[in-house]
Amino acid sequence: MKEQILAVQRMQDYIEANLETEITLAELAQQAMFSPWHSYRLFRDYTGLTPAEYIRRLRLSWSAKQLKNQECRIADVAFELGFGSVDGYQRAFRKAFGCNPKSYAKEPVPIPLFIPYGVKFRALRKDGIDMEQLQSVFIQVLKKPERSVIIKRGVKAEDYFPYCEEVGCDIWGVLTSMDSLCGEPVCLWLPKKYKKPNTSTYVQGVEAEAGYDGTVPEGFDVITLPEAEYLAFQGEPFQEQHYCEAIMAVKHAMDQYHPEVIGYQWDDENPRIQLEPRGERGYIELRAVKRK
Repeated sequence: MKEQILAVQRMQDYIEANLETEITLAELAQQAMFSPWHSYRLFRDYTGLTPAEYIRRLRLSWSAKQLKNQECRIADVAFELGFGSVDGYQRAFRKAFGCNPKSYAKEPVPIPLFIPYGVKFRALRKDGIDMEQLQSVFIQVLKKPERSVIIKRGVKAEDYFPYCEEVGCDIWGVLTSMDSLCGEPVCLWLPKKYKKPNTSTYVQGVEAEAGYDGTVPEGFDVITLPEAEYLAFQGEPFQEQHYCEAIMAVKHAMDQYHPEVIGYQWDDENPRIQLEPRGERGYIELRAVKRK
């Protein structure tokens, strides 16, 4: 992998680990092991943001999570993030999310949280995969209830990266700000009956109680999925640099598995589900099944 990409990733990791302290360009340059000017340029080129813009957006999103999940004073949050005044923080919050932090704390609505994607992942997905190094995969049957899913459709995407190119990766930030029935956003491969003309098979969304009548962000749709059983395929925990191999291990296991041996068959009338790849728990996909 290019040294420049690793340098930017080190700066991203440093920012995330030191978000509540003052972060200087000199400190970032030390992490990158390049000059401050060159580090600044690399960071801007690979992330699309200057270090200051990146830090500001990340801190504002962190503050939104604090306001939603904890009882805390607006002033305390503002000063913890290094804002010189509460007014300055409120203006920045409104500019980023379109609402006042006080009103958001009282009644959270979906907002576009900033998700700090590591630049190294774009390079890692292009690397070859050695199928001989695939890991063990744990499989279990689970049942999902009837539920609503608030989804954002793409245009013709069949997988994650084309979807991000069509709708933008910021969608995940909006989904993360919403309460989810399963505790986190989901990615779905929709069967034909759930698709609209000229829209993608792959979508991202949030599961909610059946009959959901809450806020639906602009440009999103709501679909209803029936109660169904799924086979959950979960790989081993993995280090970030091995996330491509982790995904391939699960996909390989799913392709090779025959549910008939446990009295099921695949149910392609329900969507396949992907959860966010997290190294500490392993990669997870769910595929619907029905009894024979």
